[in-house]
Amino acid sequence: MRGRTLASSVTALALAGTAGCGGSPGDAPRPAPPGPEVRLVAYDGCDALLDGLRRATADQVGPYGLGGPGMMPLEGDTALRKGPAAAQPGVPNAAPPPGTPQHSTTNSHEPGADEPDLVKTDGRRIVTVTGGELRVIDPATRRVAHTMDLPGSGGAFRGGDAQLLLSGDRALVTTQQTAMLPMERRPLPGPGGFDDLPTPTPVPTTRLTLVDLSAAPKVIGTMTTEAGYVDARQTGSTVRVVMRSTPRIQFPGGNGGKGEKQAIEANRAAVLKAPLDAWLPSFRTDDGGGRAATYRSPCDQVSRPSSYAGSSLLSVLTFDLAKGLGDPKAIAVAADGTTVYGNGKSLYVTGTPPTPYTWNSPPRAPEPRTDIYKFDVAGTERPRYVASGSVKGFLLNQYSLSELDGNLRLATTTSQIDTRERKSESAVYVLAQHGARLDEIGRVGGLGKGERIYSVRFLGTTAYVVTFRQVDPLYTLDLKDPRRPRLGGELKITGYSAYLHPLADGRLLGVGRDADASGRTLGLQVSLFDVSGAQPRKVASYRLPDESSQAEFEPHAFLYWPQSGLTVIPVMNPGGGTSEALVLKIGGTSITRAGAVRHPDGERFGNGVKRSLVVGNTLWTFSDDGARATDAATLKNAAWLPFR
Repeated sequence: MRGRTLASSVTALALAGTAGCGGSPGDAPRPAPPGPEVRLVAYDGCDALLDGLRRATADQVGPYGLGGPGMMPLEGDTALRKGPAAAQPGVPNAAPPPGTPQHSTTNSHEPGADEPDLVKTDGRRIVTVTGGELRVIDPATRRVAHTMDLPGSGGAFRGGDAQLLLSGDRALVTTQQTAMLPMERRPLPGPGGFDDLPTPTPVPTTRLTLVDLSAAPKVIGTMTTEAGYVDARQTGSTVRVVMRSTPRIQFPGGNGGKGEKQAIEANRAAVLKAPLDAWLPSFRTDDGGGRAATYRSPCDQVSRPSSYAGSSLLSVLTFDLAKGLGDPKAIAVAADGTTVYGNGKSLYVTGTPPTPYTWNSPPRAPEPRTDIYKFDVAGTERPRYVASGSVKGFLLNQYSLSELDGNLRLATTTSQIDTRERKSESAVYVLAQHGARLDEIGRVGGLGKGERIYSVRFLGTTAYVVTFRQVDPLYTLDLKDPRRPRLGGELKITGYSAYLHPLADGRLLGVGRDADASGRTLGLQVSLFDVSGAQPRKVASYRLPDESSQAEFEPHAFLYWPQSGLTVIPVMNPGGGTSEALVLKIGGTSITRAGAVRHPDGERFGNGVKRSLVVGNTLWTFSDDGARATDAATLKNAAWLPFR
């Protein structure tokens, strides 16, 4: 394949950088081992782009196409999701207009990059999406002011939770659906026989809906695409949306039985004949006034890392909500990715490279590796794909990433362990951008041997990493010198924290599980740590036996209101239903239970409290059934607003 090199070859774990390995202060720095080559390559034109995409996809094809028996890969199989907190989590990033009551905001990772969620507020209104409907709540009167059906939300193929962003009088709602076409028996290639396993074909649709909230909610624009939604970030009125797509090719292959080799050959032949539109997703916009348009990424806006040999495409779209849903200014990278981190200036997407399909031999277990793609999103125009790199191991989530002073810090575990695997360990890397490369300049390794990472939090020049198997080491790492990061302190306790939230005065709050000495989990545990000194100390905890919390894996479900120390955590009973919102008060060195908020039928599976926020003196909690207003000081019920 022909390509135009944008940068010289790059080693993500570069010999040019040095790292203090092992984590002990004073360790002599030694060069990092060489890693996989990742350089940015753009295509000379559409013909070269098509040739490159065909060849890369043909290497991945098996007897079932690009999926398993009876299935093709789903677009956007990462589902609508998000992840935890900002420099001053729960507090608005900018001063609200005069007269607006104090209010909490979405618990986002970085203050400069808001994240989509189920509920948003600007203090004047609360907007929520559930059950295919958008509702606007007036927090002053504690009433549902407006309800609107979302376009495309009805029917048998309603997707999961919608996601919402808010900018002034405009809301952007993201929904995703997947319909399955009827299953049919298909002839196998070669003489005789039919596919024994009917193959359903998924037809995904991602829809962005722009709603005007200045009066009664009104749709003023939509965008639909067959690409799957990964994540989004908002800075001001500018929204960057990350999409993932796989080729839309009808594979004639069979069920992988007697005709496996012939099926692979037929599928590869189909790939090598597919047009460019099979890879480049279309983005169809409608301004609500009958004016529609279709956009795709221009060929000169599609790039790839030179070492990548996969079939997926990552697209980054840009919208200014103040102007509407026009040209999405799409750019694309021929790469896979599932985790998004952004801070308003940079956007990173990370993924694990695929393993080429090898006929008639078991696939080789790949060396665990995370590839990183960096985009410059400063300003409001089309983003630029600027650098790539790679590190050993797997990321936990977006909180495993953080950028400071232009350097990317990230924490990985070298293997995904189970009860039989004890060879894993974790590390924190520091990568610097050198041209189009993300090179390692520092590293602390050997963390949690035989364990895996359960939570990470980067706060300024300090990193906090929790690993777990039987006990919970809470590591603190000093990253003041990015070229010589070092292990600062370590605290070993039973259980673990799955989410870490920064508090004032050198304190850290952890939400996770209590456990016994053998590592058997016992229930929900909220822990308060003093991390102001050289060694972290646990100063308080609250335990709830046999319970767990959605906040462990969904930080948007966590609320901390620093003005009063009010902390709200949804809890789930052993059967999996969210039963109530646990309300705690966090003091200087104490955690006390203030009470709980329950919704009607909250004990039904998956039907309890999902989110909470504060407006003025009122605590609001939200479930699929409705919203409850509670006095934030006394926890007395003030209003119940049913949604059904």
